[in-house]
Amino acid sequence: MLIDTFGRVATDLRVSLTDRCNLRCTYCMPEEGLQWLGKSDLLTDDEIVRLIRIAVTELGITEVRFTGGEPLLRPGLVGIVERCAALRPRPKMSLTTNGIGLKRTATALKAAGLDRVNVSLDTLRPDVFKTLTRRSRHQDVLDGMAAARDAGLTPVKVNAVLMPGLNDDEAPDLLAWAVENGYELRFIEQMPLDAQHGWKRDGMITAGDILESLRTRFTLTEEGDTERGSAPAERWVVDGGPHRVGVIASVTRPFCGACDRTRLTADGQVRTCLFAREESDLRAALRSDATDQEIAELWKVAMWGKKAGSGLDDPTFLQPDRPMSAIGG
Repeated sequence: MLIDTFGRVATDLRVSLTDRCNLRCTYCMPEEGLQWLGKSDLLTDDEIVRLIRIAVTELGITEVRFTGGEPLLRPGLVGIVERCAALRPRPKMSLTTNGIGLKRTATALKAAGLDRVNVSLDTLRPDVFKTLTRRSRHQDVLDGMAAARDAGLTPVKVNAVLMPGLNDDEAPDLLAWAVENGYELRFIEQMPLDAQHGWKRDGMITAGDILESLRTRFTLTEEGDTERGSAPAERWVVDGGPHRVGVIASVTRPFCGACDRTRLTADGQVRTCLFAREESDLRAALRSDATDQEIAELWKVAMWGKKAGSGLDDPTFLQPDRPMSAIGG
């Protein structure tokens, strides 16, 4: 079991499969991209599956989320999913993606055992999409989401970040579109995880701003903590149901007290929190012939040292040295 000194138990594993991405979102990385990890630095498919097996069979992990970078860029993704689906007990498996490659991979991923997907889409306007991502791939994302829904990778959850002066007026339109297409929309407050370290609290669109905008068109009824559990999103019933909308307010309404996540980077480092500045190296243990039990103990020690919260409200808070694309979402 992965327990920390505050009594929280990690049952949800986020696995970054690559630091690479085929978009250049302004809130994540510079237009020219980043210095990517070398091939030898990345965990191999076998190493990833071994660590997930240890997490599931030795440490009590019940849910696995594949992330990146963009995980659909990982050549061995379908095989990794298929091998993890064969584990007993079988973990629930999901994928966070920008959606560009879903049209060609959704059916294969479903057949391999993937349960559902989260797709990032911040705008319904192709021109705004190009400004935000520096790529003209808006229709590819829409097509990928439809393919995921048709393949049964449901519920398809849509993650949207609102940025001042770009798409901050789109919340009601995004929700209306999600309801019409059968997607579950979740707005995410912009977090200080950009490579440029340009994030500013006083310039972000908050959960309060988002809800105020949505209520100009919809009646929202809060689900409450009983329904939420350890999920990061606060959810509201839309116009009496059955549709719901979520808001992940990592900055203004932190949910650290109920956190049940542990994170594995593409180069084999354990992270206890998205905002952590420390990591614990499992790759070195893997490559020095450590036993499963030894690796499990290293993981337990790493999680035992998890801090009470993200520290975002501390005046001395410093962003992680590595950006979101390197540490996984």
